[in-house]
Amino acid sequence: MPMLGRLDIRRRRGAGSQAKQALIDAEGGRETGCARGRDVPESTPVYPTPSRYCQTVEKHGLTQFYSAPTAIHLLRRLCAHHVEGHDLSTLRNWYNEEVGNRQHAIVDTFHTETNSIVVTPFPGAIEIKPGSATVPVFGIDPVILDPISGKELEGNDVEGVLALSAPWPSITRTNYRDYKRYVETYVKPYPGLFYTGDGAACDEHGYIWSKDRIDDVINVSGHRLSTAEIESALVMHKGVAETAVIAFFTLKPEFAYDPTNETAFTKEPFLQVRKVIGPFAAPKKIYIVSDLPKTRSGKIIRRIMRKTVAGEGDRLGDLSMVAEPGVVDISKKKVAESA
Repeated sequence: MPMLGRLDIRRRRGAGSQAKQALIDAEGGRETGCARGRDVPESTPVYPTPSRYCQTVEKHGLTQFYSAPTAIHLLRRLCAHHVEGHDLSTLRNWYNEEVGNRQHAIVDTFHTETNSIVVTPFPGAIEIKPGSATVPVFGIDPVILDPISGKELEGNDVEGVLALSAPWPSITRTNYRDYKRYVETYVKPYPGLFYTGDGAACDEHGYIWSKDRIDDVINVSGHRLSTAEIESALVMHKGVAETAVIAFFTLKPEFAYDPTNETAFTKEPFLQVRKVIGPFAAPKKIYIVSDLPKTRSGKIIRRIMRKTVAGEGDRLGDLSMVAEPGVVDISKKKVAESA
């Protein structure tokens, strides 16, 4: 969940300050370089309107914005005109094309959940490629491994499993009251390395591109397919606003859709995947729904959809993180109707 780092401690207590303000992420200033305090926005990024974040930037004069990509995708889907008319000139780091008019740097980061950032660009010193976290932080030694043999893939222009080969000061050393789980998750898969659980690619310039979680990789006829790769092919269709592969997707509001002729429509995205990736990647079944189960920060909850499609709709587990619980029922109903 994105957080508002608004004021320093004195100002929050009413003493006043001229300190700059920032919108930072859930891990806080240790990872993002902000130490001015923070507040958690209530509700979702689009309530009461999709203009909410822009209004906050303008009102408080925020200089940085740190958020999940899924939240940005959500805002883009709900129309870019919500960005217009707001003074965002105080932002130093923002989304280059949509909001910053190419005047502000995009700073993508990797691995803030289990320790401090290990891969990130240094704006002004390193050329940024949107979508890539670019290069390792000083002292960090990432390696790309073959997912089958576990051997390091040397050189550039390779793709595989991302691991870290040397310890660093903020490395995670255990799970709370469960050291065995820590070893099983991060140490045992590739002895001598810290396993991130992520797929990644290293391009011809040595830039690192984070792919899907390894457990989100599908093996089809000997081809290892990233769910993100299939999702990217699906959203190329002019009528598709959002996807989550197993596969669900929602339509853009302005796209005409006849629910009585769903088979005809689903054929188009099916052919789109065949064209972009290949016949082996085409989904077996496509469900069209009005929305997808998401957290309040806009992240799609794939666990719920996997169980729904598997016929385990009555065993979905904890649903407290779902922003709109009614969306889960919509998905369950759609799957039941298609059975």
